[in-house]
This record gives sequence, C-alpha cells and structure tokens, in this order.
Amino acid sequence: MIVLMLIWGSSYILMKRGLESFSAMQLGALRISIAFLVLLPFAIVRIRKVKKGKLYIFALAGLLGNGIPAYLFAEAQTGIDSQIAGILNSVAPLFTLLTGVLFFGVRTKWFNIAGVFIGLAGAIGLLSADSSDTFNNNMSKGIFIIIATILYATNINVVKKYLKDTDPITITCVSFVFIGIPSLIYLLAGTDFIPRITVEPGALRSLGFITILAVVGTALTGFIYNYLIKISSVLFVASVTYVIPIVAILWGMSDGEPFFVEYFIWIAVIFFGVFMVNKEKSVKVIDGHL
Repeated sequence: MIVLMLIWGSSYILMKRGLESFSAMQLGALRISIAFLVLLPFAIVRIRKVKKGKLYIFALAGLLGNGIPAYLFAEAQTGIDSQIAGILNSVAPLFTLLTGVLFFGVRTKWFNIAGVFIGLAGAIGLLSADSSDTFNNNMSKGIFIIIATILYATNINVVKKYLKDTDPITITCVSFVFIGIPSLIYLLAGTDFIPRITVEPGALRSLGFITILAVVGTALTGFIYNYLIKISSVLFVASVTYVIPIVAILWGMSDGEPFFVEYFIWIAVIFFGVFMVNKEKSVKVIDGHL
C-alpha cells in the first residue's frame, strides 16, 4: 500500500506534464499503449492458459480498471489542479461499498451508507473551495474523476468475485490486451501523435513523463494492485486512496499550485465519510466476497 501511495500520488503531476504537449485523449491513449507494449510479452505467454469463457471478465476488468479511467483522469486535469485530482480520488472507497451493496450482494449498516453521502458532500465542497468563478469549470472536470472512481470501485468487486483464483500478473497482462490494441490503433491512426512528436517543442520531454506514468504508474502498479485485491478485502484495497492525496498535494504545492485553507475542511469531510464507510464490523462477508 505504501508503494502504491507513492507511485499513484505522483501520477497526477506526471499527467500534468504530459498534457503540456499532448491532448487528453492522446495522453490516455499513450498511457494505455505504452503499458500494453511493456506487458505484451507476459500476456502472450499467459493468455493461452485463460479459459475462453472468462475472457470477457478480463476485458471488463481492463476497461473498468485502466482503459476508461485513463482517459477520464487526463480530461479532468485539463481543468483542475493535480492535487485536487489526487484528493478527489480518495472517494473510491465510498463507491466500492456502494457498488458492492447495489450489485454484489453486500449487506451494510446505515452509517456506512451515510458515509458515502458525507464523502460526496466533501468532494463537492472541495471543488467549490477554489473560488466561485471557477466552480462550474471545476465541477465539469471533477465529475470525470468521480466517474473514474466509480469504475475503479466496480472493477475491484469484479476482480475479487470473478478472478479470485487468477494470479495478479495474468489479470494485469491479459486485461491490457483488450484495451491496449484499440488504444494503440487510435493513437497512431486517429490522432496527430506522429507529427506532434516530431515538431512540437517539448513533446519528447512530455512523452518521457508519460512513459514513466505508463510503465511504473500503470503496468507495475497493476501487478501490486491486483495482488492486494487477491490477498485482502476490497475496502482495504480501495483505502490506498486515503493517503494518495498527501503525495499529490506535496507535488502540487512544489509545482506552484495554490492550496487554500478551505481545502483542509473538505478533506476532513471526505476522510470522515471514508471512516464511516469502513467502520469496524460494518460489512459482512457474503458468498466469499467482501
């Protein structure tokens, strides 16, 4: 969890650097494509061992866990600071519980559900804390991160329930096959990536930051993340987002991003909501999951 905290907490500043030369869609496609190419040798060996009837689960895990969120986070950071993006990601445990209740048969207490709404209130307050002039823009971009965390939460439950007997490397590598190929085709055929990389000043520098993001922040952490899902509860895995904001805030402040006193209030509200969601003995195990 500490390793994930340090890597994922740094991913927002890397996305910010990548957006200096590339569009949000290009950033998302690059992130997925590079990670896919790194994981491809492992995928070729392991995909043969996967039962054909389970391939759609891997495709779903790829889309929910990495494919769609990569584009959503990139788009979000075209309008909000990297530290705000990191803080908003801390609502993931709230949606992990909510999706578990709605779709995976999880039973819970009233105060856990209350925690979900408290956390969401904190997220909305955080987006409004900057200033009234930027509230609408913050909301329109911040909603992309909220959607991404919902997808993350659903993916955790999917992997925990349907891929619990599959090793983390296979989950990570095979799931990227289904999102990597379309992203690579889109990047090369559907964008101006090739011309931009040759003529855009600073494009190679931005590509370097995106490569670090893809290899370390996506491919490597994919192994760690799926391993955590395998050996622990889904809420414990989602709880890594508690500490990601600390790293994201430090990177943001070092990069000159403003930090308002009001942020402390709304961060506390979010964390209190997450605490309510994870309150001891609040979740019961049903059919072996959550």
